[in-house]
Amino acid sequence: METIFDRTRLLLGREAMEKLHNSRVAVFGLGGVGGHAAEGLCRSGIGALDLFDNDTVSLTNLNRQLIATRETIGMPKTEAMKQRLLSIDPELRVEARQLFYLPETADEVDLSRYDYVIDAIDTVAAKLELAVRCHRLGIRLISAMGAGNKLDPTRLVVTDISKTSVCRLARVMRQELRKRGIEHLKVCYSTEPALTPIPEEMGEETAPGKRQTPGSTSFVPSVMGLIIAGQVVRELAGLE
Repeated sequence: METIFDRTRLLLGREAMEKLHNSRVAVFGLGGVGGHAAEGLCRSGIGALDLFDNDTVSLTNLNRQLIATRETIGMPKTEAMKQRLLSIDPELRVEARQLFYLPETADEVDLSRYDYVIDAIDTVAAKLELAVRCHRLGIRLISAMGAGNKLDPTRLVVTDISKTSVCRLARVMRQELRKRGIEHLKVCYSTEPALTPIPEEMGEETAPGKRQTPGSTSFVPSVMGLIIAGQVVRELAGLE
């Protein structure tokens, strides 16, 4: 009988597809990177996905986020993502949790349940907390570095954080992880130097003391998310 994963099975084989079906992955952050990563996993045959985000879909998400349409504006991102994934694979076991993951809320999540964790969060404190806890538990983790202010998706690579350059977020993470006794972390980052947003287009974003909102496109965060999904699938399927 025909299934939605027939074409994938031609490349991976039945044993690998069974491994994916039996895997549970957590995706933290459902923005331009995390949303594409989650959908890439769903379309690859991952059996269970847990989605974590505390944000709602907004108008400015429409340029880059899978779940962002005129119809979903105002919806919790977790619910919008869950509905979309189940429309693709109704048999997917998916849990949506509206949670802002931080050191203060980290105890609410049992990371030991997961075969792999994807960090697509923007907040450094949250990324560090995930890295420390996954390291302690021996849970596989891949962390997305900065995708904002970039225009060249061909400059994205998966590597160890010790081998990164150019990316400011990777530098901060590398330094802070070392303070915590962690030397290695799998990351997806861009070797492209960050561009500077056009000042006259920033409007109120230039207000003193206000965090500068990075520019973004439809094609850099999405490619990063799919690269991350591909890395997770290959590892869980036993191909790497």
